[in-house]
Amino acid sequence: MCPTINKIMAILVVIHLFLPTCVSMIPAAQAEGITGRHHIELLKDREYFEKLLEAIGGAQKEIVMAFFLFKTNGYKSSYPDILLNHLVKAAERGVRIRVLLERGKRETSQVDQNNRETALRLRGSGISVSFDTPRRTTHTKVVVIDGRYTILGSHNLTSSALKYNHELSLFVDSRELATKTLTYINTLH
Repeated sequence: MCPTINKIMAILVVIHLFLPTCVSMIPAAQAEGITGRHHIELLKDREYFEKLLEAIGGAQKEIVMAFFLFKTNGYKSSYPDILLNHLVKAAERGVRIRVLLERGKRETSQVDQNNRETALRLRGSGISVSFDTPRRTTHTKVVVIDGRYTILGSHNLTSSALKYNHELSLFVDSRELATKTLTYINTLH
């Protein structure tokens, strides 16, 4: 993982661990203005997959995703394919779904091939998929649900990341963060 991502993840972990302590030292009237009713949850390793499926299952209106790698393989038991099936079910319930994936500089890159195969599966189920510009790498791993929930961190949508790797991400219940994240995602096309 690149040094910048490592620094960001370290900062997010520190915020998650120490924000409650810092807020408890502030008078209640001021603390409400700082934290509002936000909730932050640390998602270690496989906890991410479980929380993501739960969030997709509860989605009412919209799911927006931007990922470097979404690697399905057509096997119903693989975690990325289970995730794809949950997205399909959400779309069938009327949830609008937009997925932005990395497009490599070369069409022969493995990332590009994997993302294109997944895009075909998603589009076959009526889910909107787009790709970033090949001039710049989109290395994000982020989901925004119903303009309220943001899930971001180190997890790609691969069997390795979802099932085996040590990965770390955050689930944040904050309309303000969701809005800022959606604005950012919309600049990636």
